[in-house]
Amino acid sequence: MSTNDSDFIQWFRNASPYINAHRGKTFVLMMPGQCMREGNFQLIVNDIALLTSLGIRLVLVHGARPQIDEHLAASQLDSDFHHGLRISESRHMGAITRAVGELRFEIEAALSAGLPNSPMQGAHINTVSGNFVTGMPQGVIEGRDLQHTGKVRRINAKAIRAALDQGSVVLISNLGFSLTGEMFNLSYDEVATHVAVALKADKLICFTNKPGISNEDGELQREFTLRDCERFLNERSEEDPVLPLNLSACYQACRNGVPRAHIISYLTDSALLEELFSRDGAGTMVHSDSYESLRQATIEDVGGILELIEPMERQGILVRRSRELLETEIERFHVIEKDGAIIACAALYPFEDSMAELACVATRDDYRNQGRGAQLLKSIEHIARQKSIRKLFVLTTQTAHWFIENGFQPADVASLPSRRQQLYNFQRNSKVFIKELPAR
Repeated sequence: MSTNDSDFIQWFRNASPYINAHRGKTFVLMMPGQCMREGNFQLIVNDIALLTSLGIRLVLVHGARPQIDEHLAASQLDSDFHHGLRISESRHMGAITRAVGELRFEIEAALSAGLPNSPMQGAHINTVSGNFVTGMPQGVIEGRDLQHTGKVRRINAKAIRAALDQGSVVLISNLGFSLTGEMFNLSYDEVATHVAVALKADKLICFTNKPGISNEDGELQREFTLRDCERFLNERSEEDPVLPLNLSACYQACRNGVPRAHIISYLTDSALLEELFSRDGAGTMVHSDSYESLRQATIEDVGGILELIEPMERQGILVRRSRELLETEIERFHVIEKDGAIIACAALYPFEDSMAELACVATRDDYRNQGRGAQLLKSIEHIARQKSIRKLFVLTTQTAHWFIENGFQPADVASLPSRRQQLYNFQRNSKVFIKELPAR
């Protein structure tokens, strides 16, 4: 077996929990018009076909701004904008509907392809479009009449679900229709957000020309809680009145019941698959649920803890623990869980003299130096103070500096509780460190 084959098999095994978790779920994909102009779009279509084959229910909501610009220019029509919204005049609507209609047919054609020896072979994707969106006029804003530029009034969620139940991919454009038969040009991000909320979708996935949202240092911000997202948007609004469009859509969706929303690049091959089927993803995620949680361990965590600590046991960093011992002591452990995987753990063993041992502190290799250990330590210290413990001690052979950096002081074996002194392994020759805890 080649190295590439082995890597693929390992990736496929790691992706299996996500394949099971995503089956039968509803995802709304939000695509700007620019996405369909890129060469990577056909690869995205291939990935969409793969998702449908895995039993994921998909709704595609697309924009068409560059296509509308072209059709207006071809008709020698200019248009104005107000706060980022195009003022859609009656004379514009013919060009707008042609642009949106042509783009919709292009997307349907791409989803219908099925050439032999291509990823689309045998896909047989059924695409359904329709008047799922009821629109209404934006009206007059700051004295400007936006005319046929509208906003979402209602989503026909029942009709969309019926199409999804039949195994179809639902395709929704940025046009809405009123009860009086008028047509409105809508913001595709607003449509996508309302669709995701109305369907109680499991995810909103936003495609953009960047990998995600970057922080002040230019680094990719992997995840936002709703509170962090709100703070980020408020800070950006002071610098730039035009908020990051996709992040605002993610925030609104999660605030209104969608558990997770994602921002990924339509320029990056396989970004959609990487975001959905790997633990760290490819872009930025906004979440309203407990994506990463610190909690007390349960008996179901034994396997995950063993998998985490076994490499460190082989290196002699941790004392070897059997499954049986771990099962009997599981109530001593606290873990950090991320997407169902145990990525860090620590245990607290109370002794006499208001002292307790901090033991089995471990973090997965790919999550070290990111603050998880310090987060666990802070939680353990809080629990210890609740139990009236005044001193924490630790025995270590290879991680002395980390404990010193976190407030532990060198000590000797004689400083340990007498019962722990009797259990000290002089052959292992662990160094002793103690940290005094402030009173509650």
